[in-house]
Amino acid sequence: MDAKVPPTTWPELEQPGPLVWLQGWYTSLCDGDWEHGQGISIDTLDNPGWSVKIDLEFTPCEGRPYERAELHRGEHDWHITWVDQSVFNAACGPLNLGEVLHLFRAWVQAEQ
Repeated sequence: MDAKVPPTTWPELEQPGPLVWLQGWYTSLCDGDWEHGQGISIDTLDNPGWSVKIDLEFTPCEGRPYERAELHRGEHDWHITWVDQSVFNAACGPLNLGEVLHLFRAWVQAEQ
């Protein structure tokens, strides 16, 4: 008897995954000019966690409203996302990087 896997909505199971999708999104914006003044940075935090900054200037997302979101499930399981001055920002726990990249992806794709 074959085991049936129930349908899921886990973001990490979406194809392509959030990091591969982000690479494609970034590449689609590179036009010889955009990548020289704008970009994406992913860094570590000392609490521990991740910091993400994604420039929105000269993208279809520039000027689009984004409601700040915070979720705290535990000491190392949390995220905060917001847009400020044409930059999507995220801070998150050490295992939540994929989750915040998924939130960015969902926001970008919501208006496409």
